[in-house]
Amino acid sequence: MVFIGGFWILEYLSSQEYRHIVRIVGNDIPGEKKLLVGLTQIKGVGFNFATAVCDSLKINTNSSIGNLSEENVQSIEKIITDPIGGNFPTWFLNRQKDIETGKDIHLLTSDIPFTLRNDIERERITASWRGYRHLSGLKVRGQRTRTSGRKGGAVGVAKGGLVAPKKDGAAAEPVADAAADPAEKKDAPADGKKEAPAEGKKEAPAEKKK
Repeated sequence: MVFIGGFWILEYLSSQEYRHIVRIVGNDIPGEKKLLVGLTQIKGVGFNFATAVCDSLKINTNSSIGNLSEENVQSIEKIITDPIGGNFPTWFLNRQKDIETGKDIHLLTSDIPFTLRNDIERERITASWRGYRHLSGLKVRGQRTRTSGRKGGAVGVAKGGLVAPKKDGAAAEPVADAAADPAEKKDAPADGKKEAPAEGKKEAPAEKKK
């Protein structure tokens, strides 16, 4: 009991020293987080699942994670990784009747996206209707697509689609003219220089010889 500002406040003190970071199932959780909030940072553990874990272990959900003892952390990890061993119902798990093993399991962290990719790839290989919808990037579960799901490319007629070729052609013509003009300029002085001196040199010696 601690008396602060005219109020008696119960202070939770554990035998374990306060830890600023607690590692649970490969996730670093700040010690100042409440137990219920901190457990939901683990991918695959939601609010209801975290509440069930705390109730089964009889741990206060409002206690800070940094005050948990090492035994409490290990018991939390054990139940999260094996909820069936903690007498959790099968409908509480996120992977019931797995296709490969046929067992009821609970996926965590990186196993969730990995399993999802494998399921989608299996549907594509088997050429199921769901696989075709995944390949086309459309909705799979029978939703309407007339006014929703328009993500990705533009829908409808693109305005000004015929203007682009004209701009390219118009820009190309001046470039062609500019390329042709220097060639003409080079040819003109070259012809004048060659013809004028050539005529003068040939005619002058011929007159002297006569």
